[in-house]
Amino acid sequence: MPPQAKITKEMILNTVLDITRTTGFETVNARSIASRLKCSTRPIFTCYENMDELKKEFLDFAYKFYEQYVTDYSSLANISSYLLLPLSYIEFAREETHLFKLLFIKDMDLDMVKAKDFYKEIGNEKKAENFSDTIGMDLIHGKAIFLDLFLYTHGIAVLAATNKLSLARDDIETMVMNLLTALAKKEKPDWDLPV
Repeated sequence: MPPQAKITKEMILNTVLDITRTTGFETVNARSIASRLKCSTRPIFTCYENMDELKKEFLDFAYKFYEQYVTDYSSLANISSYLLLPLSYIEFAREETHLFKLLFIKDMDLDMVKAKDFYKEIGNEKKAENFSDTIGMDLIHGKAIFLDLFLYTHGIAVLAATNKLSLARDDIETMVMNLLTALAKKEKPDWDLPV
């Protein structure tokens, strides 16, 4: 009898990703993972002390999947760089509904009491700086616009992920662009889109 293949963390994480993408993270458990890997549950608990440890590592793994999605989206979609984050976020909600719900609704690591709390989340400050540079706005005004644009985009994405909204990408792009223009002109009346 040939030896059984060694089950690795990467195999487990990819399996959890597959399960989550098709049926949602709530269907992930040791038995569903073992069933997909065609093994007992023992290798899972050899790699991970418990399911909480697995979930924590999987959230990081899933977020890296999202970041790769944004990178791939930027090369596939013909969009302006200042619309990349909002439009890829909405498209991710539409295409990867279960992952979007897990990452950006259920387990979103964001606790806002004040608007500035948005920038406590790792990476948001840097994204806002890049966005400000891209739209030709100083950082203070750019951060305000970036936050408003995120909140608007998040609302659209949640509606898309829950099948409450099904607009064409062109329509969504127009809506996001209209908001960006209005917000930018409010901050700087002579603002015009960078070429």
